[in-house]
Amino acid sequence: MSEANNKSLLAGIKRPSDVQKLELRDLKSLAHELRQVIIRQVAGGGGHLAPSLGVIELTLALFKAYDFEKDKIVWDVGHQAYAHKLLTGRADRFDTLRQMDGLSGFPRMAESEYDHFGVGHSSTSISAALGMATARDLAGDDYDVVSVIGDGSMTAGLAFEGLNQAGGMGRKMVVVLNDNEMSISRNVGAMSAFLSRKLTAPLLQRLKSDVENWVANVPGIGGDLATYVKRSGDSLKTFFTPGMLFEAFQFTYVGPIDGHNTEDLIKVFEQVRKIDKPVLVHVLTKKGKGYEPAENNPTYFHGVGRFEPETGLAKKFVGTGFPSYTDIFGSMLCRLADKDEKIVAITAAMPEGTGTSCFLERHPERFVDVGICEQHAVTYAAGLATQGFKPAVAIYSTFLQRSYDQIVHDVCLQNLNVKLFLDRGGLVGEDGATHHGAFDMSFLRHIPNLMVMAPKDEAELARMMVTAFETEGPVAVRYPRGTGVGADVDPEPLAIPLGEGELVHEGDEAVIVAIGSRVYPSIEAAMELEGEGHGVAVFNARFIKPLPEAQLLDLAGRFKKILIVEENSLAGGFGSAILELFNERGVPGDLIVKRLGLPDEFVEHGTQKQLRSKLGIDKQGIKDAVMAL
Repeated sequence: MSEANNKSLLAGIKRPSDVQKLELRDLKSLAHELRQVIIRQVAGGGGHLAPSLGVIELTLALFKAYDFEKDKIVWDVGHQAYAHKLLTGRADRFDTLRQMDGLSGFPRMAESEYDHFGVGHSSTSISAALGMATARDLAGDDYDVVSVIGDGSMTAGLAFEGLNQAGGMGRKMVVVLNDNEMSISRNVGAMSAFLSRKLTAPLLQRLKSDVENWVANVPGIGGDLATYVKRSGDSLKTFFTPGMLFEAFQFTYVGPIDGHNTEDLIKVFEQVRKIDKPVLVHVLTKKGKGYEPAENNPTYFHGVGRFEPETGLAKKFVGTGFPSYTDIFGSMLCRLADKDEKIVAITAAMPEGTGTSCFLERHPERFVDVGICEQHAVTYAAGLATQGFKPAVAIYSTFLQRSYDQIVHDVCLQNLNVKLFLDRGGLVGEDGATHHGAFDMSFLRHIPNLMVMAPKDEAELARMMVTAFETEGPVAVRYPRGTGVGADVDPEPLAIPLGEGELVHEGDEAVIVAIGSRVYPSIEAAMELEGEGHGVAVFNARFIKPLPEAQLLDLAGRFKKILIVEENSLAGGFGSAILELFNERGVPGDLIVKRLGLPDEFVEHGTQKQLRSKLGIDKQGIKDAVMAL
């Protein structure tokens, strides 16, 4: 089919029912077109390429077999939902994907009536789908409910809590296990190894076929015996594949199925719809399918920036050339571990994303990837700490939310020597509300025994890491996504005096108290104001907890106007901590304090620069706020 015809095929699809009208040959052409559209868009604007390419045929088969204008589908995490968006009336806006005021990179209920559940964090789909199935039965409705979950997400406890409840309740629903042997990086752990026991081995297939053929030819009883052996073969299949596990959860297991054979998938789903109990369909897919660079390097193309679609090579942009905070963290952790054999690195399925892959290469015996199990990661670290080790838990801020109780109960209550390193603290950009690290200062600072720091630059991050490991007890360090400011890291960084900030710019009219990523924009704003005849000081607090109390109280006595700037929710955040301090200690009654930070709402997607400008926490916003004082 010509490219022009391919375009017209997608252009004619405005709603899920339009897919049901297509013939099989059209679905194959549409699969090719969807791949081209997705590749072009992600090449130009970044996004989750390999996961979406891997489920094109699966998506089409589901849309053909089910009526998602009535039936419900929940995509786990949502990395793989680009084809779903294109097939549900959003093709004409697909060029706005992950851009400010454009389409979200994840399914979002407010965006489309066909996004039946909003996602972004892993392993939620089975529980949500079970809730929908229960609601259907209570209301006397008759729609089907489908959950699509990746094998990486099946390593998380929440997925098994959902499976356990669903099997016990016995309600009609379908769980599609999209098995590509990967989450973001290669899967780890016994569960991943078990899922890899697929009945695709030539020896087992040949054995089953030979036995059936031999038995069928036994004179007199061959036919009946062959039927029995076939049934036994199905049992054998269940034993040798993950079916044994899912049948134990009281799911009917179907599979493994070739996830790129649209015809077979449609037939399976049409049959599965007739089963009035929980069913798990095991589908084998290839991450990045149909685009050779993504097939060869699915980890890189999981979530990728702009690239040349012809070659897969990253586009070159004029930038700072500075290393990212993630790189600095990874490098410094390796340096510290070179000298201290008690340091153990722990990550949750993201060695590349957290910068710990270098640790894996350098100290493999002290590196642990727990899979998508943030709760387990923290309690596992607590266990290590009880035996004198110094675990460094590297997790994105937004994902650390999943382990809140473990931080409180297993680490801080017992005052254990666990170090938490929170990458992506603050606004992350195009991934939007589900991925912003907007709340960590708020949900960490009130926990007893926990020290919390945020660096202004790369050099300070290195010093805070030294401080963390030289301090006995729980410590958290949060740092932003992206490159630093070019600060040179000392070959032998020194620890920072506990609870002590620094005055980084002098002034006499007002003072800006900033933390983390907002320190340098505050300095830039102060310098511009200085050029306009205004003397504004800037204080880098460095510590969210313990606050540099004596210094802050001194500033409250010296200045009548204080602006507090943070890249965290204003509710319960850094500024709130300072206001609590001022209220408890008593400050001059004529002191005026204003706070800048993230509002009491979920911040949508856009570039970091756009979002910081919109929320008034960039240089110009800080400058305007000072002048308003």
